[in-house]
Amino acid sequence: MDIARPDIRRKKKQAKFVSIAVAILLVAAVLLELRPRHVREYTTINRGGRAIGTLVDLPKEVNDKTPVVVLVHEIYGLSDWAKGMADQLADQGFIVVAPDLLSGFGPHGGGYSDFPSESDRVGAVSALDPDGVVADLDATVDYAEKLPRSSGRVAVVGFSWGGWKSFAFATHRKNLSAVFVFYGTGPDDVATITAPVYGFYGGADSAVSDSVSVTADEMKRAAKFYDPVTYEGADHGFMRVGEEFFTLNRANRRARNQAFARLVKLLRETASANPTPH
Repeated sequence: MDIARPDIRRKKKQAKFVSIAVAILLVAAVLLELRPRHVREYTTINRGGRAIGTLVDLPKEVNDKTPVVVLVHEIYGLSDWAKGMADQLADQGFIVVAPDLLSGFGPHGGGYSDFPSESDRVGAVSALDPDGVVADLDATVDYAEKLPRSSGRVAVVGFSWGGWKSFAFATHRKNLSAVFVFYGTGPDDVATITAPVYGFYGGADSAVSDSVSVTADEMKRAAKFYDPVTYEGADHGFMRVGEEFFTLNRANRRARNQAFARLVKLLRETASANPTPH
């Protein structure tokens, strides 16, 4: 009695086709996930005759009124990293407005790209007039509030030098939905702050993190909302260095990922709700 044997060759060919189809679907899914979900635009914000070059990052898939993030760059200026961070936040559904605070201060009257080297940009950012920075940020928030897709709620996110300036700006601007300070020190006088302030600090960054307890005491004494988190082992600038492929300190990458997740969650919450510690 003959027993029908399976067509092994046919089954192998079917399995190969299935494997190829699955691989194609996986590649397509990865490419779909990696495709930009934002549109970068550039504009000029005018402040009393001063022109501030500004990056505006718009999420593609959000049609409702959207909260806006004003991003304040590091001492390195509106670098590729700062623009990339704006992209990442726009991909999460936020409008991001990032002013080039070096606008007009370049050797030929330009901004960030007008400087010949990083050290020149660092020197120029360090020399910016504090009152001028506040006025530029005021103009940027005014612009952000009036964008057609803006919900009118604006948060400020600053990194290092920008974190310091963002904390100081909170003492001046009264209608911010929240301020997010990445490894930036607090102001001497916090009495006029009205927005909730969230801090992100590196445990290995003693030059800044050692000041957190003092700032927390001052904010508590003034009955202000301040929620700092320190990431164990992380260095100053962990949001930037934590993205580097060959980072020597793994704590930086861990802190970067945790801090970004916290930032996005809090941005969504503060866009419409009362703040709670996280």
